[in-house]
Amino acid sequence: MRKTLFILSIAALAVSCGSVKNTDSMSTSSKSKDGWISLFNGKSLDNWHTYGKDKAGAAWKVNEGTLFLDANNKVDGKIQGGGDLVTNEEFDNFHLKLEWKISPKGNSGIIFYVHEDTTQFRNTYNTGPEMQVLDNDGHADAKINKHRAGDLYDLIACSEETVKPAGEWNLAEIISDNGKLEFKLNGTNVVSTNLWDDNWRTMLAASKFATMPGFGTYKSGKIALQDHGDLVWYRNIMIKKL
Repeated sequence: MRKTLFILSIAALAVSCGSVKNTDSMSTSSKSKDGWISLFNGKSLDNWHTYGKDKAGAAWKVNEGTLFLDANNKVDGKIQGGGDLVTNEEFDNFHLKLEWKISPKGNSGIIFYVHEDTTQFRNTYNTGPEMQVLDNDGHADAKINKHRAGDLYDLIACSEETVKPAGEWNLAEIISDNGKLEFKLNGTNVVSTNLWDDNWRTMLAASKFATMPGFGTYKSGKIALQDHGDLVWYRNIMIKKL
């Protein structure tokens, strides 16, 4: 069944998003009545660029309301024209909501509070914490505690696993408000913690990020969609400033 889902055309699986442009000079009509802003208008990557670049890499593509990373063209295992996609705008307190779908054995992630300074930080994950996007049934990372879909990557495992199989859409939410962080996956709260306090610093010291002095320290930053070398889809990417 998963194989059938995987080979279906992207057009058949995509759902169109509303056309809203996210910029600092955004008019009030560009926002919904309840404050939600579209980060992806379903037609272009105007609000995004590849980390450290001035525009989005060619491997990030749009088809009928869906944003996806085309993993077909690789050299030495690296997607050509890929790289992590980041928002043009920075956010501090926010509620992010989007849908993602991963290919069989695929891996990606939603990274936030990314400090885009390539003179200090080569990668988005050098500064930004991550909500894991993963095929739990097929990817080797799923065997590692705190590396499964919906986890606060390498820091906190999901309290409950609600992820759907590869090829199916998942609704993910990241809410960060004055240091209180929550992850929701398919409507269920799966991670709750506090950022930047003593417990946070203790967790970082015990993680793979202990050698990255900038990680998890910024209180404002960009949101990134990770290129982990696999085909992944995103749609209905919305944010509300808190």
